[in-house]
Amino acid sequence: MRRALLAITGLAASTTALVVLKGPPGATQTAQAVPPGPASPSPGEPAAPDVAPAPAASGAPASPRPGRSATPSRIPGTRDGGTSTRPTTAAPRRTTAAPRTTSATRTVTGPVVTNEYGNVQVQITVSGTRITKAVALELPDGGQSTQRSERVDAAYSGTSGQVVQRQSADLDTVSGATATSAAYQRSLQAAIDQAR
Repeated sequence: MRRALLAITGLAASTTALVVLKGPPGATQTAQAVPPGPASPSPGEPAAPDVAPAPAASGAPASPRPGRSATPSRIPGTRDGGTSTRPTTAAPRRTTAAPRTTSATRTVTGPVVTNEYGNVQVQITVSGTRITKAVALELPDGGQSTQRSERVDAAYSGTSGQVVQRQSADLDTVSGATATSAAYQRSLQAAIDQAR
């Protein structure tokens, strides 16, 4: 039993001496006296050697985990007051996505919608997400259809018509031009859907 305790104490002392003498590659350190091991413990008490873990024997220093950087830092309480490579957590980089710009002005044309009086087609100009202008590219023509179409165009189209004011296809029906109003709104709604 006594031999086993002496063997453990001797092993602990020699391991400590190796750890102290072996430094990081390229660095020289002076050997320091190893304090004597504890007095032989009384029977029944286990020997608790004060041994630092031995470094890896691969010859190359272990690389830190991804996301961490190895920086030398002073470790308080070391016998030589030296430095040790201790991984420190690097602050994560915050990146913000650039806001999506929708300020480009573009023109969107709705489909041709046919009713019993003729064809209706609407084109809108959009700046960002806002409708800035509406134009009737095609409206029924001939006889009373021309008068109805002019009233629908005057109420809905332009830069100050109902389309720009309401920013939607939810428009008041022009009296006496119900079919043309409905066709205008359908073509307009399709153009708004394309612009989104």
